[in-house]
Amino acid sequence: MNEHRRSPRKSAYVTIPVMNKMTGTVMGRIGNLSADGMLMVCDQQVVDGALFQLGFELVNGHGQPQMIEVGAQEMWQERANVPGQFWAGFHFIDISNGDLEAIESWLGNLSD
Repeated sequence: MNEHRRSPRKSAYVTIPVMNKMTGTVMGRIGNLSADGMLMVCDQQVVDGALFQLGFELVNGHGQPQMIEVGAQEMWQERANVPGQFWAGFHFIDISNGDLEAIESWLGNLSD
């Protein structure tokens, strides 16, 4: 896989579904996450350059689940190693300060 990242990311060691907030359907799951984007593992191709309103749940610094909502743009994609799956890179273009803090806290609580 080619390196397209702008900032360090941490892998998700548990399944974190990602919801398309406009359709109410699960688009995929987080493969890795940073403060400004993510790699999503999807079961179908994503439209090149498309904009999405996405939601996913992270455990915050208090051990409580917190729904994170971001505006994101698809930046690249390629076929995954598993037939019928795709890797898609997303850049966050809109995120609240509270959700950004929650992501940064989650990233800080993970071990490499």
